[in-house]
Amino acid sequence: MRAVVIEKPGQITTTTVDDPTPGPREVVVEVSGVGICGTDLHILDGEFAPTPYPIVPGHEFAGTVAAVGSAVTELTVGDRVAVDPSLYCGECHFCGIGRGNLCERWNAIGVTKPGASAEFCLAPVANCYRLPDSVSLEHAALVEPLSCAVHGFDLLPGRVGEHYLIYGAGTMGLMMAQLARFAGAASVSVVDLNTDRLAVATGLGADATATNAGELERPEGWEVVIDCTGAVPAIEDGLSRVRRGGTFQVFGVTASDAVASFSPFHVYNNEITVVGSMAVLHSFGRAVELLAKGVIDPTVMISHRFGLDAYETAIDHFRRGSGRKLQVQPGGTA
Repeated sequence: MRAVVIEKPGQITTTTVDDPTPGPREVVVEVSGVGICGTDLHILDGEFAPTPYPIVPGHEFAGTVAAVGSAVTELTVGDRVAVDPSLYCGECHFCGIGRGNLCERWNAIGVTKPGASAEFCLAPVANCYRLPDSVSLEHAALVEPLSCAVHGFDLLPGRVGEHYLIYGAGTMGLMMAQLARFAGAASVSVVDLNTDRLAVATGLGADATATNAGELERPEGWEVVIDCTGAVPAIEDGLSRVRRGGTFQVFGVTASDAVASFSPFHVYNNEITVVGSMAVLHSFGRAVELLAKGVIDPTVMISHRFGLDAYETAIDHFRRGSGRKLQVQPGGTA
């Protein structure tokens, strides 16, 4: 089969690799679409410590079951599925207390195991979620990033009527903004340096947008501030925008060695809660249902589509902040 391979940091090839063969409790998925996200960029740049090389990237994906293992009864060939890429050991302390996303032997399809930037991808049957008829394969690769956003909201206070400030109007920022509105936010403000992205945020219902939070009229701050950029300057600025007693969430992925400066006294004196959000936890099935319900607008989220041979072009678009969700379609030629 054809696949994108990151041979080592900074080196990408599109080549032919062996077709996957399912074990007893595995399925082979013919990939219809796989999204590109910041984690893929960190893997390409050698900034994601768990990744072994060479690696086939791609962890946000969906497709059609092409083959099933001998002990698979839950799915049949032809079923349409979205796939949770998370692979937990099920034996360590954190798996034992229901925190598999913090697994001591954490792995993931497309991060530490061969991913979906390929014609076919192998996955445990337990990680495959059958799609409702109302969810198209074209949009189903959005389930994985949406499940990350849902987990992020699980870690927030969840109080109705609070004011949200979101840094970043890319895929994750736009998803978080739409979820905030669905969860009962009093207002949602979005900050991004890209004015085209801000226009999309406005179209999706953001109450206010700006290229700098200082331009927004809320001197008392916001109860919930979420960074979806992974950019240290945004994180440092965002911490200064949290209202007293509020919550700051580190949602975007930084390089593993990135360091941000903040005032511990400011956090202490204002009783600010700082919380991270790591990947997916008990949220994938809910994301399927929320996508089917129309809580996010999938037609707006996907802005560009590329074939496998154009993967490097897609990465260049991503680095430039061009568009919103960039999707690679292994069966396409664009």
